[in-house]
Amino acid sequence: MTKAELIKQLKEEAGLTSLAQAENVQNVLFSIISNALKHGDDVSVSGFGTFKKVKRSARKGRNPRTGAEIQIPASTTVKFSPSKTLKENL
Repeated sequence: MTKAELIKQLKEEAGLTSLAQAENVQNVLFSIISNALKHGDDVSVSGFGTFKKVKRSARKGRNPRTGAEIQIPASTTVKFSPSKTLKENL
């Protein structure tokens, strides 16, 4: 599903009058989630799952083209853990 498809379905199912309203709702929702993660908070949506900010330590890797060993720097990423309900629905 693309962003445009998500917005179209959000408009239809939420009974919004325009795609612009649906896009605004989607943008605000993602902004709230992003800001919470940025400040170190987990975001738990009952029946859907949990978004968590996790740190990856520096590690060694290999360049797939040359096979040369490279150093991969530490980074921060987001981990999503689906809820039991979501897993059962799949």
